[in-house]
Amino acid sequence: MRVLSGIQPSGSLHIGNYFGMMKRMIDYQENHELFCFIVNFHALTSTFDAERLRKQTYDAVCDFLALGLDPEKSVFWVQSDVPEVTEATWYLSNITGMGLLERCHSYKDKLAKGIPASHGLFSYPVLMAADILLYGANRVPVGKDQKQHVEVARDIAIRFNNVYGETFIIPEPDIESELATIPGIDGQKMSKSYGNTIGIFTDEASLKQIIMSIKTDSTPVNEPKPIEGNVLFSLYSLFLDQAGKEELKDRFLTPGLKYGDVKKELFSTIWEYFAPYREKREQIAKDPDLVHSIMKSGAEKARKVAVEYLSKMRHNVGIDY
Repeated sequence: MRVLSGIQPSGSLHIGNYFGMMKRMIDYQENHELFCFIVNFHALTSTFDAERLRKQTYDAVCDFLALGLDPEKSVFWVQSDVPEVTEATWYLSNITGMGLLERCHSYKDKLAKGIPASHGLFSYPVLMAADILLYGANRVPVGKDQKQHVEVARDIAIRFNNVYGETFIIPEPDIESELATIPGIDGQKMSKSYGNTIGIFTDEASLKQIIMSIKTDSTPVNEPKPIEGNVLFSLYSLFLDQAGKEELKDRFLTPGLKYGDVKKELFSTIWEYFAPYREKREQIAKDPDLVHSIMKSGAEKARKVAVEYLSKMRHNVGIDY
């Protein structure tokens, strides 16, 4: 089974990215055919600083490699290194109805966040569909908020197959219900655009400050603490196995628990959890020749698959005269 997903280099990656997508992708490489990429074309819809985008793309690559993505066990590349995706996007655009794009909630959500309206922002789901379909993905791990994009890719693939003949595999979204939405420190979905994230490679002092600022309720110390909707409980649970979660639940339901103590524990847990990854990342980031070599090799592997599908698209639409 071929599993595919990507992540935008639009800022420092955070634990929402890690548990929502990155860790799952890294785990998939052991038993599936994994395709994983940094979606820097998509980042152009909201990042207009060239140097910043270059740095963030490089940093995202280093982050993935440090966290365990193995380029020998997977196909790992930067989106723009496979230009075939832009040609595929054009073919898909011509069979994508305006109504389908107008129903996509991400465009409206991003406008509400202050991102300028543009054709790129509006047609974003078509490029995402090309990302998925051009590599023959069977399964696409996404967060709950990205499910609609996979559904759009399915609709576009079905439409293309109906118009031009069997061309694409119809992908399936892969959403883990427990990780559908990871809360930020303010209770909203963890997102760089909300400024409520907990960075994976944040320095120790900053991490402690962020954790201590997690929003909690005003339940008195001598009363049981709520579990549902409790940001602190949800975030701590990410780092625990089932037995650990049950133990944490009992602690929250037992009078006497102090949120401040739990925050200190969470800080220590996060700092220790990512300690080996921090050391590995420092080594990787200092070797740009190695990083660029890995990306070049990954792009070559990705292009072999992309060219096959693009050739089929060209033939089926009549471009290969």
